Amino acid sequence: MPELVFFSGTMDCGKSTLALQIEHNRSARGLAGIIFTRNDRAGQGKLSSRLGLVTDAVEVEDGVDLYAHIVDHLSQGGRADYVIADEAQFLAPGQIDQLARMVDDLEIDVYAFGITTDFRTKLFPGSQRLVEIADRVEVLQVEALCWCGARATHNARTVGGVMVVEGAQVVIGDVTRSTDEIGYEVLCRRHHRRRMTAASARAATLSPDVLPVTAD
Repeated sequence: MPELVFFSGTMDCGKSTLALQIEHNRSARGLAGIIFTRNDRAGQGKLSSRLGLVTDAVEVEDGVDLYAHIVDHLSQGGRADYVIADEAQFLAPGQIDQLARMVDDLEIDVYAFGITTDFRTKLFPGSQRLVEIADRVEVLQVEALCWCGARATHNARTVGGVMVVEGAQVVIGDVTRSTDEIGYEVLCRRHHRRRMTAASARAATLSPDVLPVTAD
């Protein structure tokens, strides 16, 4: 039976890499799929991973009916044996319902990939809807690590290297951005609560207040 599967995890845990692997495996077997994405790091209409892999995709804008897009594609003689939706956290709840309708009405497997919570530890609306209606929710087993070495469970936003907990839910950045820009970092819960990023931890280590004092 076709399924709606939600692959979730923090940033930097290999979601897009897995999406590209699924696309490769199925296309190599002669299957045809459609890839949806939104706000990918490589730019509009791209699905990319940090390993340097990239492929073309359909950029999803506000108000786009994904179900209607697939139906129009099929009515023009196209094939869609499966659908991949990357960066699914950025989709509207209604668009998630459209993905589910593809599974139920068109009998197409849909694989959605996204992070569950934002930098404030709040659920993205798209991810929340996926958790509510997906046939399966799979937490990726490739663990991203906090700077301390513990399993990273939270996404942190940084501005100029300093962690922030207020602002718009969607601001595009990446874990590879420089500390002078808006960026993201994955942290364990402990260090997310303490707002301690790798940069602030290094600064604390180098602070004169914590350096050993030696007598002359």
